[in-house]
Amino acid sequence: MRRLKRRALSDFQVIFKTWKAPRERARSIYWIGLLAMAAHVAPAQPSSVHTYTWEQLRDEFRATNPTLQAARVNIDESRAQEITAYLRPNPELTGTFDQMNFFAPQSPPSGNGGNSYSPFAYALPSGSINYLHERGGKRELRRDSAKQGTAISESQLADQERTLMFNLRNAFVQALQAKSVVGVARENLAYFDHVLEVSRERFQAGDISKLDLDRLELQRVQFVSDVQTATVNLRTAKIQVLALLNDRAPVEQFDVNGPFDYKEQATPLTEFRQMALDTRPDLKAALQSVQKAETDHKLAVANGTTDPTFSIDLARNPPIPAYLGFSMTIPLRIFDKNQGEKLRTQLDIQKNQRLRDAAEAQVFSDVDSAYATLESSLTLLRPYKTDYLKRAADVRETVSFAYQRGGVSLLDFLQAEQDYRSIQLSYLNLVGAYLTAASQLNLAVGREVIQ
Repeated sequence: MRRLKRRALSDFQVIFKTWKAPRERARSIYWIGLLAMAAHVAPAQPSSVHTYTWEQLRDEFRATNPTLQAARVNIDESRAQEITAYLRPNPELTGTFDQMNFFAPQSPPSGNGGNSYSPFAYALPSGSINYLHERGGKRELRRDSAKQGTAISESQLADQERTLMFNLRNAFVQALQAKSVVGVARENLAYFDHVLEVSRERFQAGDISKLDLDRLELQRVQFVSDVQTATVNLRTAKIQVLALLNDRAPVEQFDVNGPFDYKEQATPLTEFRQMALDTRPDLKAALQSVQKAETDHKLAVANGTTDPTFSIDLARNPPIPAYLGFSMTIPLRIFDKNQGEKLRTQLDIQKNQRLRDAAEAQVFSDVDSAYATLESSLTLLRPYKTDYLKRAADVRETVSFAYQRGGVSLLDFLQAEQDYRSIQLSYLNLVGAYLTAASQLNLAVGREVIQ
């Protein structure tokens, strides 16, 4: 930077000495030009890139994803319904002012000149307070049913988060895979450029023909195309991750980092099954639905019980100045109007029990299928790790060495390059398939059992 500034200053001084201009104007132009050159050669400040690991990405997703935020509001609404379900009935206040006689004949004036007309002389004011007493534990059952509904909502939120986390994990794996493919494509391009440079020197020395050099030059297009395709795929994968995060940051300022490899899995299938039975939130929601259905049936039975209404009366009845009375009203259950609700809730218990059995069967199916896919990926990956990758690299190095010394033909060299690229991409695709299968197993179990 300082060297560039000094060079710009030196060049401008030469121009300044040769320019016949007044001293004041030349001095101003000198400094303006110097500042312009310094601004031109100053490097632009690079934008900061925020790199996420899987743990950071998962925490950010839980905090910012709008779908999960909306689901959390449903839980708050369900808790508000718990308050409503446990409210007591309000008492009723009744006031009466009866037997007012506005049509009574007016009596002659009394001796003192007053008027004896009084329509409220025999009025009967009264007031009463009524309160409905709920029997059979209706309030407690309504409260329990509302709490169980909240528990089901929480399990459904956990199940929704489980599914969305699987989508996020897949997008993260795709970004890592695309990033690895970009690295391999650039490495292959750099290697081929080195071979191409050596081939140009051989052509200058007359060791290879112009036709062979042209074919090598044309083959480079495939390597450049691989780099560009991998770069576009990486950008697309990052966009998918940003969409799940509800993040509007530019793609250039976002990156992911994590291990893109596989590891042997020693946990047997039976343990994964038991983990799923203990963890899966959808299965837990199915069990809670059965419990809620049983509570709702108890509430339907309780709603069939009669609820008495207690009343307290306070009134005036001339010549009694005031009196107090008590009463109780009991509905007569000649017809049971709640028997249909009792039958419906009884059938609802059976329905939820069947749904619970179906959910349990689905858990076993998901775990078994994901485990089989994971084992298949491992079976394909092992020979690549232990044999194919090393052998492909050795073949490429040997053929490249021999070709640069005229030991093999151009077709043999290009075929070795093609085989190496194919083995590398196949291995990366298999690692991506393994990590996707691991995410599928995590989804089936209900928690992260394979990182």
